[in-house]
Amino acid sequence: MSFTRRGPDHITEELIAVLSSKASFEFKPLFEIMLLNLRERNAASGGEEMLRLRAYEKLQGLVHRGAVNRTITGTTKKYKGVATRIAALRTEIKAIRAACDQRARAKAAAA
Repeated sequence: MSFTRRGPDHITEELIAVLSSKASFEFKPLFEIMLLNLRERNAASGGEEMLRLRAYEKLQGLVHRGAVNRTITGTTKKYKGVATRIAALRTEIKAIRAACDQRARAKAAAA
C-alpha cells in the first residue's frame, strides 16, 4: 500500500497513531480522540462533520486494506489495528513526512 498525496495525511496519521494501541474503539470515541489530537497539532481544518466523514472514509480504507479489523456485535462496530500492518503504515508515513520536510527545507533554502 502506498499513499500518493504530496504531503502528509494528518487524518490517516492520527488514525494509525490511535489504533496502534491494543484497544478496540467504536467510531465515536475513536473520532473524539483523533479530533483532540488534531486540534492540539492545529491540523484540524474544515467543519467537524466534514472531518468526521473524511475520518470514517479513511478508517474504511484501512479496514479494506487489512490494517484494521472491524468486529460487529449486534449494532456495535469496533475497530482494532492489526499490529504488523499498522507498524508498516507508520514506517511509510514517517518516510512521507521526512520527504515532505526535506522538500520544504529545499524550497526555503532556494527562496
